[in-house]
Amino acid sequence: MKINQIIIAIALFTMVTSHGQQTYTSKLLDLNTEKPIPFATIQFNSKTGVISNDNGEFNITIKRAIKATDSLVISCLGYEEKRVALLNFENHIIYLNAQTVDLSEVLVTNKNYTIDEILDKVKEGLTTNYDFDFTKRKLFFRESYYNEVDKSEINLEKSTIPEFNQQFIDSLIQIMPKSTSSHTEVLSEIYGEVTPDAIQKMEILKACRLYDESMDINMDNYEKRFNDIFKKYVKRDSYFKIKSGWFSVKEEMDSSLFGDSNEKAETATDAILAEQKKKDSIRKIGFLHWRKMQIHNLENNNFIDDDNDLNFIHKSKRYEFEIADYAYMNDMFVYVIPFKPKRSEDFVGTMYVNTEDFAVVRVDYKNVKPLSQFSLLGISSKKYLKEGTIIFQKNDNDKYTLKYRDESVGEQVGVKRPIKIVEKNKNVRGRRKQNELKGDIHFIVRNINKSELIVFNSETITEADYNNFKEKNLVTPKRLNTYDPDFWKGYNIIEPNKAIKEFKVIPLE
Repeated sequence: MKINQIIIAIALFTMVTSHGQQTYTSKLLDLNTEKPIPFATIQFNSKTGVISNDNGEFNITIKRAIKATDSLVISCLGYEEKRVALLNFENHIIYLNAQTVDLSEVLVTNKNYTIDEILDKVKEGLTTNYDFDFTKRKLFFRESYYNEVDKSEINLEKSTIPEFNQQFIDSLIQIMPKSTSSHTEVLSEIYGEVTPDAIQKMEILKACRLYDESMDINMDNYEKRFNDIFKKYVKRDSYFKIKSGWFSVKEEMDSSLFGDSNEKAETATDAILAEQKKKDSIRKIGFLHWRKMQIHNLENNNFIDDDNDLNFIHKSKRYEFEIADYAYMNDMFVYVIPFKPKRSEDFVGTMYVNTEDFAVVRVDYKNVKPLSQFSLLGISSKKYLKEGTIIFQKNDNDKYTLKYRDESVGEQVGVKRPIKIVEKNKNVRGRRKQNELKGDIHFIVRNINKSELIVFNSETITEADYNNFKEKNLVTPKRLNTYDPDFWKGYNIIEPNKAIKEFKVIPLE
């Protein structure tokens, strides 16, 4: 065999020629329980990495030719690290084996500290273990908003307009959507100091939004019916008194209902159009700044800052802690420390502390009671849910930066009040009162706001690098009517959950 043939044969044996990029999709399960493994780190050759979602699913894209030596390294708290070769990889389930910890190995690297000693060292390390300097972070952010109408009742007690009866009111309630959702996804690079008050700069690389406008309360089909009823019973120079309990407002009749057109109305219309044009012109700027603020707030919404809801470290005397176990997490031993409130504090959870430097590298938390409640005169509000996971990883400076952040916040709003609408007209002889609607309303609405953030890499930069970077407001989210797996093809993101994958706008008939 000629020397060039030998070289070719060796090359073919050691490398798979991959034209373009390769995307690998799989699901992680516990070998013994077959339960999904969330928040596992999946890295390509220990460099590029993603996180499995709450159902254990992940998707990772490699943008170069795959070699025979390439592999995915999968690590997760409490599991043995697993290396999966990419050559001949099939999109299938990957099982991880639970990892046992030899306590003697832990005590070799650290003495047997008490829980109070550990907490003192954790507090000492809050200002030194974490990187707050200027950095450039490439990240993916997803916000999902879910809305549920638990109750929607209007009971009509009195109506002087025959067409405004209980049947008509019920038909209006029927068209109201009982469940809605929307999802916004952003891939971006953000620059700045990782501190709460530091001003950030951001470049959006790509973004999309899944949103069904038809699920908004749509009264278009009822507009003509409303107009016909009003023209028949309501006088053009009337005004309305709307009263609910002690509260009342006055609303003038819109003369355009009767086809009137005047200079004032036209001026108002021109002003509305001008305002809309202005909103359109700043839409890109508004999207960038709003999402930048959300992302930075999510980065800093954690236990490090003492001015935060997650106060279990800074106010540790108000919580009970215990060393429940030891575990491996990304090649380090960690204390597994559950915590719960002693009396009136808000959260229960588990934190994982590196046995060497006492950095908190992961926290899982959930509130045990409503974080806030308000009820007055039939109007109520309750913040009933706040739960999430925070994961840190070491960077090249041997300090910790945010790797993954997940948080869900739930709120319930209710209105249960009487309401009365009275038409009055001062130009009619006798009583000014013309028509009246009277009844009771009872609405209860719940919403959950879920945010997810994964930082793919965090690179230290200088203050000059930050100052020299110029923001460009070039990208707005692409509107999607259905989940499209091809939209993010070639990009690493957090694998979407079932609700997002099944999202689809249903065309109106």
